[in-house]
Amino acid sequence: MSKKVIRTDSAPAPVGPYNQAIAASGQMVFVAGQIALDPNTGETVGMGDVQQQAKQVMANLEAILQAAGAKFGDVVKTTVFLADMNDFAAVNAVYAQYFEEATAPARACVQVSRLPKDVLVEIDCIAVI
Repeated sequence: MSKKVIRTDSAPAPVGPYNQAIAASGQMVFVAGQIALDPNTGETVGMGDVQQQAKQVMANLEAILQAAGAKFGDVVKTTVFLADMNDFAAVNAVYAQYFEEATAPARACVQVSRLPKDVLVEIDCIAVI
């Protein structure tokens, strides 16, 4: 995979662990949105605790990426869906543990009115390998 971080002073700087854009070439892997479900029990993890849920979401993403022969370093785009935008900083703190800020993927983050199983966070991603 070829990956290049795109930065310009002519657009706003990122306000979290992500980059303005990523140029990449290779095989694309589209990972469906993941929520805080334990893969062994199917039960929701961390009801009411957005950081615990974000950790489970990232673990689920990592397992799927690994199954595809990818890793977090191959991710070029994520979308973070929050039930409450006030959780932005808390989710960023978890998210930053998985992506180095200098090479982090491009990202969008939106608040939605409701997520499956009433979880607090859902994240999808695109990787290029």
